[in-house]
Amino acid sequence: MRSVVAVAEEGSFTRAAARENATQSGISQHVAAVEDVLGIRLFERTSDGVLLTPAGNRYYQRVLEVLRGAEEAIIDAQSRQDTLSGTVRAGIMPVLARAALAPALETMARQHPDVSIQIMEGYSGALTDSVKAEEFDFAVVPAFGGAVGLNVHHLARDREMLVGGPKSDVVHGKPVRLRDLPPLKLVTPSPTNIRSARIEDYLTTHAIRVERTMEMDAMLGTLDFVARTDWVTILPGLICAPDSEGSVRRIAPIEDPPLYLDLVQIEPARRPLSAQARVFLDELKKEVAGLVAA
Repeated sequence: MRSVVAVAEEGSFTRAAARENATQSGISQHVAAVEDVLGIRLFERTSDGVLLTPAGNRYYQRVLEVLRGAEEAIIDAQSRQDTLSGTVRAGIMPVLARAALAPALETMARQHPDVSIQIMEGYSGALTDSVKAEEFDFAVVPAFGGAVGLNVHHLARDREMLVGGPKSDVVHGKPVRLRDLPPLKLVTPSPTNIRSARIEDYLTTHAIRVERTMEMDAMLGTLDFVARTDWVTILPGLICAPDSEGSVRRIAPIEDPPLYLDLVQIEPARRPLSAQARVFLDELKKEVAGLVAA
């Protein structure tokens, strides 16, 4: 069943084998054995890989329920212990790492000392691939259209801000209409970042003038660069929380119209969250909710 699920979610026998730490021939044999027993074809071969047949998709959906049920039984048995223990593996965007992560980790370390937490910071594409491969229990990424093999849940909506240093035209705390500003020298995420397309669409739709752009997927580098120069960037309010005083960087909410970032929590569809992962996620949500409300 895991072989069928892996092929369905990866769209490739080769990638499925890598995910399951198996050989491609072994995965093929497992899938062929299931097809022989059922008397149906589960997959159609295409030039780009493999796709589920209608019958294969029905089988895949039911198999997910079986695998998830088996994991839930294990989690339920383990959660009967007096103290919370085990490991949590989570993928976190830089947006959360600067302000929301540390308080959540502090609470977990104090209240649940037997829980080991492993954090990987990254951008949406890499985090999504890692969750699909079951390398993480969950990850937090910008909202997207979803993907086979993932459960997606809304986590928060955050407002985007214009961020600049003392040499920029940004007035700290004052809402700003980007089209009213002189042509921007703007630091943007690279096209591999989901936020890049959203920002580009906003700039184009609302005729925002841009003099120069610089692509940078290094959040700390971006923050330091705009603090030193007259360049600006667009960042979610969550990551701007430590700059509330405006002494190093100036933060201005974008308005008319506002620009928002929706964050979602993703997890493997075939495996529920462990008790320790749920507790840590709840702590992270509390920190995010408090920062967004502020």
